[in-house]
Amino acid sequence: MNSILIRTFDFLMAFFGLLVTFPILIIVTIIGYFDTGSPIFIQERVGKNKRPFKLIKFRTMTVDTKSVASHLASSASITKLGLFLRKTKLDELPQLINVLKGEMSFVGPRPNLFNQEELIQERDSRGVYGVLPGITGLAQVNTIDMSTPKLLAETDQKMVQTLTITDYFKYIIMTATGSGSGDRVS
Repeated sequence: MNSILIRTFDFLMAFFGLLVTFPILIIVTIIGYFDTGSPIFIQERVGKNKRPFKLIKFRTMTVDTKSVASHLASSASITKLGLFLRKTKLDELPQLINVLKGEMSFVGPRPNLFNQEELIQERDSRGVYGVLPGITGLAQVNTIDMSTPKLLAETDQKMVQTLTITDYFKYIIMTATGSGSGDRVS
């Protein structure tokens, strides 16, 4: 697929997405201060070519939650606001900044943590790190998360090898309309 075309779509949609959702970003940030005292969550993740980048999200868990993959975190760590943000996927909105900066795409493999060694090995052996990580993708719309590293890496590889412009928009629409559930929390 044409990477220049995708980057153009990514940039334009992220730019206009931030403009349109700016009031929501401000409101959630203010409410988040009352929820956790630290509404923005920034975490180092594995990016394209296994380079680190700082993923930006709204905080959905208490500040003292251990830095692990979502499926390894306790559901008791999720705040009331965090539960709402996760259900509505509003916690992902700040990632539009990552997309605008060229660190992420709307569609690509979800960026993992550097301590997820099994997933890194599975993805690396399949060439998954040759593309930008994404907000959504084939695995996410099929409810495949990081708790199954081999299946996730295989699904990511399939998406990377077969992604078309039609798929790109299909995954975005499916995510926006509620397909998939993102990473599960135990």
